[in-house]
Amino acid sequence: MKITFECSAVAELSEAAEILVNYFSTQKHFAFYGEMGSGKTTLIKAICGELGVKDVVNSPTYGLVNEYKTGNGSKIYHFDFYRLDSIDEALDMGVEEYLNSGNYCLMEWPERVAALLPETIVNVSITVKAEVRVISMELVKK
Repeated sequence: MKITFECSAVAELSEAAEILVNYFSTQKHFAFYGEMGSGKTTLIKAICGELGVKDVVNSPTYGLVNEYKTGNGSKIYHFDFYRLDSIDEALDMGVEEYLNSGNYCLMEWPERVAALLPETIVNVSITVKAEVRVISMELVKK
């Protein structure tokens, strides 16, 4: 089933985050698709807030992965694969261990590591139409 949510203000992203966290509560892997500047990191910040993260959440563009702790002490791994030159770089950083950790994995630019993505994943697509962001969420099984 696909869920679509429209936001015309950044404040509404917390509503989208709440829907995502609650509707897909048994899922740990989320792939975020969208153009540069579409709001992927901003939505991830809202999701982390929904999960009780107190740390500063920002894009791990240069470090490739940031780790946060949820309100109950579990971990969230936030990836930004934009700067990867090859899938081997993802393997070298240990992406498979992160994906198999049982913790939340929130991935920006997942198309750069498509071959490594888990069989079951929630795809989150963000498109910008005029001043509205359309967020589509869908559980996908390969």
